[in-house]
Amino acid sequence: MTPTQCKMARMGLGWLANDLAKASGLTRVTIARFESGHPMAPASIDKMRAALEAAGADFLQISGKVGVAVPGAVPK
Repeated sequence: MTPTQCKMARMGLGWLANDLAKASGLTRVTIARFESGHPMAPASIDKMRAALEAAGADFLQISGKVGVAVPGAVPK
């Protein structure tokens, strides 16, 4: 998962950074640092991705392009 995909998934789900922090067991600062492109421990990225996938996000990588699909998401 890239930082851009993380933010796209979070926005598609209508989640704030605090929502992802709570769902992943990480801090809001960790989420913000990752989405800003700072290096991150693979275990932290895995936790964020798992939380987003559990909420319905699907991460795509086709022909060198990345994206996110979020079925039926309605922003808060």
